[in-house]
Amino acid sequence: MLTRREIGKLVLAALPGSRLLVDRAPAFAAAKPKSKFAGVQVGLNVPYNFGNNLMSGDETLARCLELGVSGVELRSQPVEGFLGSPAAAGRGGAAGGGGGTPTPAQVAARKAAAEELRVWRLAVSMDKVKAFRKKWDDAGVRIEIVKYDGIYAMSDGEIDYCFTLANTLGARAISCEMSVDDTKRIGQFADTHKMMVGYHGHAKATPAMWETAFSYAKYNGANVDLGHFVAGNDTSPIPFITQHHDRITHIHVKDRKLHDGPNVPFGQGDTPIKEALQLIRDKKWPIQATIEFEYPVPPGSDRMAEMAKCIQYCKDALG
Repeated sequence: MLTRREIGKLVLAALPGSRLLVDRAPAFAAAKPKSKFAGVQVGLNVPYNFGNNLMSGDETLARCLELGVSGVELRSQPVEGFLGSPAAAGRGGAAGGGGGTPTPAQVAARKAAAEELRVWRLAVSMDKVKAFRKKWDDAGVRIEIVKYDGIYAMSDGEIDYCFTLANTLGARAISCEMSVDDTKRIGQFADTHKMMVGYHGHAKATPAMWETAFSYAKYNGANVDLGHFVAGNDTSPIPFITQHHDRITHIHVKDRKLHDGPNVPFGQGDTPIKEALQLIRDKKWPIQATIEFEYPVPPGSDRMAEMAKCIQYCKDALG
């Protein structure tokens, strides 16, 4: 019989570019991962944090296990890749292109690729989604939030699909970027599916923008990025979180400096990370603290090592 650690080594060894992970195999202990500290689920934005949104679900899961993470905000790309989406298969490649004004041929190719993806999404079976979820559930990693890119350009049928996919994965919310006017439309689907949407605000997001979205739909919520909030609003997000905690699906944990300052290692900026974590802990709010790794990797280190430090920082803050 192979131990879980030995199985983990074999899984990682089979993944492209994962030799570094194999060398760190101790994360594959007999017990399941646990990153819920003092009642607060500390999670990761994946596979974004690993530097590749198109990373496979298997490699994404392996890296989460290596870091001992038991809850995540998962981008839709690994799931759709597992399901065999046309985008993941590499079709519609001409839809890409560099910067600048797209040529008529590029515009046509993008429309064709979007239509192909739309048709695929409306026909795909949820049975294979259940298989994806089972793999993560069996490993002890809960998919709490599913992040979608480009949701505002999707058809009504695709938006329904997004909520159904997330529900099948066991998620309690979806997330996306915030376009205030468009949150009215998305909110209608959220209310129908009775699933929260956490709108992610960057540095230019203001409390009033979220509050407008809240007014449009009961299930419109906020994904409050602590670092962006501090850098863009030059104030603490704590009062906003306190006032609207029942609308907050998750926070993004990063450290930035005031006045649109840079991302820095945890504890070196002006972001009240510890205070936010301890508030969620003390109030027992069901808000995931999702680490979003964006500060420059220091010389001699790497993303995985730095994320391990971020997780430990959160754990220490929560006591």
